[in-house]
Amino acid sequence: MIHLIEVYKSFQGQQVLKGITLEIPKGQITAIIGRSGSGKTVLLKHLIGLIRPDRGRVLVDGVDIGTLRGRVLDKLRDRFGMLFQGGALFDSLTVFDNVAFPLREKTRMPEAEIRKRVEEKLQAVGLAGMGHKYPVELSGGMKKRAALARALIMDPEIVLFDEPTTGLDPIMLNAIHRLIVETQKVLGFTAVVVSHDIPEIFDIAHRVAVIHDGSIVAYDSPEGIQGSQDPLIRQFMTGGVQGPSNLSRIVQEDL
Repeated sequence: MIHLIEVYKSFQGQQVLKGITLEIPKGQITAIIGRSGSGKTVLLKHLIGLIRPDRGRVLVDGVDIGTLRGRVLDKLRDRFGMLFQGGALFDSLTVFDNVAFPLREKTRMPEAEIRKRVEEKLQAVGLAGMGHKYPVELSGGMKKRAALARALIMDPEIVLFDEPTTGLDPIMLNAIHRLIVETQKVLGFTAVVVSHDIPEIFDIAHRVAVIHDGSIVAYDSPEGIQGSQDPLIRQFMTGGVQGPSNLSRIVQEDL
């Protein structure tokens, strides 16, 4: 469904993406993992056209998103849902109104139908009866669930997850992962998940891409990545300071 071809991107002279080529299959969960600062979120923003590549192409069903502008681009973006790293809920709106926001902004759906759809999505993410609460009244896990309901409210074909479990305890982390899997199975959307959760992410992904220093260094099944003997991948998987990434030097400099 999504195909990146030799995508390069730099900011103020710093090269962030260095020729990324990646195929994301339709109807599956693809995880993108890698160290902080390796380019994962920048890559994710290219998929929805929030950032345009300096070179290369990003194709969605064969259409180069980098060539689209205005209403044509907006129409393509309607096929996407996005769960931001911090949830990005509107503090001044209730949970119900946060989830209803895309419907009210982008459709002319009657309020009765909006209420029905919002309540269905809140039920699906385990927040039935919580629509009257404000984000400040929610736990971290509940905020993630509310943000997921909003990301799914337009029944998108593609859902992007930017570190959906950051800051959550292990129990809630697994609950959110299970929720992603269950909703993906029911709705059949294509999912792209940027994550640091090792090894938990391997339990939900169909394919895993490892990004390092702006390049894809491995793309395989979860089993293939876990069984890799590549020193760089083994270092990331085990969290070792010693290895190709040479983190020991960085740590010593910080000390």
